[in-house]
Amino acid sequence: MEVAIQINQVSKAFKGTETITNVNMSIRRGEIYGFLGPNGAGKTTIMKMILNLVKPSSGDIQVFDQLVLPTSVQYLKRIGSIIEYPVFYDRLTAEANLEFHCSYMDYRDKTAIKEALEIVGLQGVGKKKIHEFSLGMKQRLGIARAIVTKPDILILDEPINGLDPIGIKEMRELFLHLKERYGTTILISSHIVSEIESVADTIGIIHHGKLLNEVKMEDIRRQHAGSLEEYFINLVHGGKRYA
Repeated sequence: MEVAIQINQVSKAFKGTETITNVNMSIRRGEIYGFLGPNGAGKTTIMKMILNLVKPSSGDIQVFDQLVLPTSVQYLKRIGSIIEYPVFYDRLTAEANLEFHCSYMDYRDKTAIKEALEIVGLQGVGKKKIHEFSLGMKQRLGIARAIVTKPDILILDEPINGLDPIGIKEMRELFLHLKERYGTTILISSHIVSEIESVADTIGIIHHGKLLNEVKMEDIRRQHAGSLEEYFINLVHGGKRYA
């Protein structure tokens, strides 16, 4: 299977302190890659480096076999993302915010905005201004913005934050739908093991800036009694590395 994102020996230091150390990751095209780790483990920093928002101190990143250089921008048209909390123009409507996004992404499908709002459960609120939105609605709109241009890759940093249980279930179904119908490659981070377990094909576990392991979810189910939570706790907190 083709590799969508390849990270090779990437490290990052801020003010002389290394926060990411020699990370290697391989995310295959059309899979959901669950990026698991405690808060502060380095998930967001790695996602920002893939998006060229933060530059690696060493190592390299490739997206669809193209090396990401400090000046690279064109490849970003193939990626939709949420990093940390989505930010919008609060005094504009949901539709206007998505129109701005499509404009600077040079995406001209006029039906895409309505479709994206419907997919994330925001039908009927396109004319509502963002300052009237709840936290959960803003999170849904962030996902709508990430998918509106139908990208090949989605990079989603803690995308279920602020959602109620029904919203979490709907997002889980959406991620699986995007993978199965469109072949979308999804990198999704979380510290909630159960949500990653329910959708991911491959798990990457990071702690203190080091990638401890990459493992197929099917291997965990087959070899380790099917419990990602137990696997994660042993690896991160028990120092035990599974074969």
